[in-house]
Amino acid sequence: MKFGKFATVFCLAGALAGSAFATAPQESPKQDMKDAGHETKNAAKDAGRGTKNATKRTGHAVKHTTKKAAHKTASKTQEGAQKVKDKTDPN
Repeated sequence: MKFGKFATVFCLAGALAGSAFATAPQESPKQDMKDAGHETKNAAKDAGRGTKNATKRTGHAVKHTTKKAAHKTASKTQEGAQKVKDKTDPN
């Protein structure tokens, strides 16, 4: 019987102590403003990184396409010159 009372008291004490630790202190309006500022700063950083990545990828694609077009143009120019040369050579 004594053990039953002791167990009940111990469980109640544990529950009260647990609920005291579980409650978080409320933040002040000042801390809320600080948190909002930090979140805004981090969002701006993320947006900047995304812009940097997109710019880098676009620049690479433009460079690749330009080189491809230049090589194709040079090849077709050489091909056209060869045709003219073949037509003008006396056979």
